[in-house]
Amino acid sequence: MSRLNWRKSTFSEEASSCVYVAAARNGKIRLRESDDPHIILTTTPAALQFLIRAAKAGDFDRVQES
Repeated sequence: MSRLNWRKSTFSEEASSCVYVAAARNGKIRLRESDDPHIILTTTPAALQFLIRAAKAGDFDRVQES
């Protein structure tokens, strides 16, 4: 795997848990959390955009564990 340019939000504090994002050469998006950087999720730009729009719209505000 080629070296990725990981980025985090400028809204994240230095000492807090953050989600990092990187764009791979194949067009896929990689996501990782600062607490577990060895676990990397891979998605497409369209799927990530769908997730972000749904979260902003409040679609997950009432999600409960079963």
